Amino acid sequence: MSNERTTIAVAMSGGVDSSTVAAILAHQSAVHETDGSAGSPDSVLGLTLQLWDQTRLAGRHGIPDAPKAGRCCSLDDVYDARRVAEHLGIPYYVVSEEERFERDVVRPFVDEYLAGRTPIPCSLCNNHLKFDQLLKTARSIGAERIATGHYAVNEYDPARGRWILKRPADLAKDQTYFLFGLTQEQLAHTLFPLGRMTKAEVRETARRHGLRLAEKPDSQEICFIPGGDYKQFLTAYLEEQGEAFPQTAGELVASNGETIGRHEGIFNFTVGQRKGLGLASPTPLYVLGIDAASRRVTVGADQQLATRRLRARRLNWLSIESLTEPMRVKAKIRHRHEPAWATLQPAGADEVVATFDEPQRAVTPGQSAVFYADGEVVGGGWIVRDDEA
Repeated sequence: MSNERTTIAVAMSGGVDSSTVAAILAHQSAVHETDGSAGSPDSVLGLTLQLWDQTRLAGRHGIPDAPKAGRCCSLDDVYDARRVAEHLGIPYYVVSEEERFERDVVRPFVDEYLAGRTPIPCSLCNNHLKFDQLLKTARSIGAERIATGHYAVNEYDPARGRWILKRPADLAKDQTYFLFGLTQEQLAHTLFPLGRMTKAEVRETARRHGLRLAEKPDSQEICFIPGGDYKQFLTAYLEEQGEAFPQTAGELVASNGETIGRHEGIFNFTVGQRKGLGLASPTPLYVLGIDAASRRVTVGADQQLATRRLRARRLNWLSIESLTEPMRVKAKIRHRHEPAWATLQPAGADEVVATFDEPQRAVTPGQSAVFYADGEVVGGGWIVRDDEA
């Protein structure tokens, strides 16, 4: 056994999950001091990334002056994280990454949405900021690894020589969909202590360690979008930046190409949307597709949303080094989607096509497609429009 000291930095968001991780590891560290338990950290510290000032756009275009409860990464969450660290007796640090968060997450979200796609900022944040910056910051203050409150399992497979990301015990809390972009280096230096626990067990553990926030509700909103109102946020953000909304008004067309109305901008729509189309119809109509080049939004019946095929780019592979031949997988096309059987095939450099056994509803450009096999994350990428679907 190595005699080197092990320090773990816990990414503390102020919620019950990451706070429980801190409590578990702090307890293991205390036990290690007395009996030298193998695998326990010598020391633990708390680390919070401050990503977005939730008062920044307050008062613009209906955005409330005071952020409401339920949004992650708020000042209240930082206070809660600090209070937990004090309760556990561990050092605690807050590091501002607001500038990088805006550059790598907020601005790409805005640009994608204005282009008629539906981005998923939580994946952007995990893949391009959180884990990368957490590891850098942790190392700068003497920690070798980080631990987070994500519900996922990572293990090293010596036969493949790779770190493998797996679905957790509590599938209702599975967060592997948002983690598909992690690198081998990041997985090798990250712990997911909640991966084999249920949410109920996590709350009970929090109570056992005397954490006051054991009953704190989970955050439900994207941290920088109050109330989930994307257009409200886009309007306020662009106004703050001194930018005008791009003029993307155009035609609403039926699936046969017939023009049946007009719209004020493609950013008002997402694939699968039913409300807010501004059309009178004897049967419900849904958004089937958005063409940014022509500014046309195609609508049709619910059954027309089904497709057997998707195309994904900007890929990251986890359980395999690369895809060189067809592979049977289960593909997940959004966070709440039940993974569906598909055949995955390479389709050129950094691109794959997944053909589903059964048609899937509302495959949406801009969202992530994550591929699973035997409970492992094979890899994933970003869905793009497939004209052959």
